[in-house]
Amino acid sequence: MRELSLNNSRLDKRYDVTHELGRGSYAEIFVARDTLASQNSPHNNVVIKALNVFLQDDLDPDLERTLVENFQNEAVALDRVRHPNIISRLGHGTARDLKGTIFHYLVLEYLEGGDLQKASREKNLTLKSSLKYIEQICAGLKHAHRNNIIHRDIKPQNLLLTKDRETVKIADFGVARIHLSDSPITRVGTNVYAPPEHSPLFLDGDDVMTVSALTPAADIYSLAKSVYALVTGEAPRAFSNRPIMALPITARDEYWAPELLRVIEKATAGDPEKRHQSVDEFWTDLEDLRRIVAEKESSTQLLEKLNDTPQPHVARGYTPIAPQQPRFNTSREMKVRHPLITNGPLSIDFDPQTVVEVPNHQPMQRVGEQWINHAPLSIINSRETEFPVESFDGKPRKKRKFLRNAAIFAIFFAIFAGGLYATQSYLRGLGFFPDTGRILSARTGKANTDIYLRPSPNTNNDPIGMVTKNSRVRIVKSQNNWYQVDVIEQGRQRNGDSASSSGWLNGKYVDLD
Repeated sequence: MRELSLNNSRLDKRYDVTHELGRGSYAEIFVARDTLASQNSPHNNVVIKALNVFLQDDLDPDLERTLVENFQNEAVALDRVRHPNIISRLGHGTARDLKGTIFHYLVLEYLEGGDLQKASREKNLTLKSSLKYIEQICAGLKHAHRNNIIHRDIKPQNLLLTKDRETVKIADFGVARIHLSDSPITRVGTNVYAPPEHSPLFLDGDDVMTVSALTPAADIYSLAKSVYALVTGEAPRAFSNRPIMALPITARDEYWAPELLRVIEKATAGDPEKRHQSVDEFWTDLEDLRRIVAEKESSTQLLEKLNDTPQPHVARGYTPIAPQQPRFNTSREMKVRHPLITNGPLSIDFDPQTVVEVPNHQPMQRVGEQWINHAPLSIINSRETEFPVESFDGKPRKKRKFLRNAAIFAIFFAIFAGGLYATQSYLRGLGFFPDTGRILSARTGKANTDIYLRPSPNTNNDPIGMVTKNSRVRIVKSQNNWYQVDVIEQGRQRNGDSASSSGWLNGKYVDLD
C-alpha cells in the first residue's frame, strides 16, 4: 500500500492542499483552499477526492481498470443527480504527487458541518430537526431515483451537513448504480445499513448477487435504518441484514415510538416487494408521525403545513450547472508503467524509442520546465483529461548536457529579467512610469479552460461572468499578467447565462493566436 503525498502542495496551479481528511479502500480525501475563489465564496475550501489504485495490495491491470471506471462513474452519477441536497462536483483532473505517483482526482464541495452519524451520537438532534433532515434526504434520493441512479450506500456517515447545519447533502456515490438494468450486481454497502440483497446469502462464488434486479427499494431500506439511527441516537446493529422489529429501550416509551416503528418495519422488510417502492411512498407513510410531532411541539394552535412531497433545501453556493465531464485513463492508456503492476521502475513512454526513468521515491518541485528533487513545496500541474507528460525531459542521453547548459542559461536570464522587472515595478510605484495598461488592438485568443470574468485585474472581487473552454476572445488591454477581453464566441452553450461578456481574466488561461 502506497499513500499519496500531497500535503503542502499546490494542485493544478489552483488548489493548496492543507491536510488529509480521510482514506477509503481506493481513494484518499484531502481538504484544499481554492486560490481562485473569491474571499466570500462558499467554496473557498474544497475537497480533493484522489483515486489511489495503490491502496489495493493485489493491484493488477484489470483491477486498476475497474477502479478507474468506477471513479469516472462517480463523476457521471454526481453530475446526473445534481441537486441542492446532493454533494456537488466542482471539477476534476489528473496529476503527479510529490513522490511521482500519477493519480486522478475529483473536486467536491467541502461540507464543514460534519456527518449525521456524529450529530446523532452527540445527541445534538431533536426530533424536529431530524425530520427536517429526513425530508431533505428524501428530496435528494427521490431526484437520484428519478434519474435512474441507485446510491447503494445510504447511511448517516454519508449524510453531510453544511457549516450552518441547515442543509444536509447525500455524499459518496462511489458505488452508485447508474443504470437499473446494469449487470452483474456486486456486493456493496455497510452491513448495518445494507439491505439483505447485499448479504452473502444472495452471492454466488464470484461475489455477485443472485437477485434479478436492484430497485429503489434497496435505498429505501438503508434510508429507513438511517432514520432509526437519527431519531433514536443508536445504530441498528442488532438488526443487520434483517428487518427492524423493535426500537431501543430508551425510545420505546416515547409518544412517537409506535408510529415510527410501523413505518421502518415495513421499509426494512426482507422481501424488497413488501417495502415502500418509492421515496414518495415512504414520505407519505411518515405523515402520521410528522403530524404527531407537529402537534406535540407546536406552542400555538397554528400547525406547520405538512408537505405532501419532500422539499429540498438550497444552501448558498449551489448551482445546477455541472462542470465539464471527465474522461480518466488507466496507466496503460497514458503509457505509464507502474512498479506495483510491472514489478519495475516507474517510467513514461513518450514514443516507442524513448523511455525516461523517473524516480518515484523523492519529492519533486517543478521550476519552469524542470522537476527538482527534495523540494519543500511542490506545484503540481495537471490537465482536465490527461497527465502532462510533456513536462518531463524525454530527449536521448547525448542531448542532456546541452539541455542542462541551456537550462542554466535560462535560469540566469530569468533572474536578470526578474531584476529588471522588479526595478521597473519599483520606479512605477514611485510615479516614474505610470501604469495605464497596454492596449493590444486586434489581438485574439482562445480560452484553454473555464475561467471567471472579473471587473478588475485581480481575484479580490466577485466574478461578473464566465468564459468557457475554447471560447474566442478579443484582447482589449493588458495589465501585468491580466487581459481585459471581449468574448467573441463562447466555447459551449450555457443555458440561462446572462452574465457579462466583457471583463478581466488571468492571461495564463488564454492562448493567443
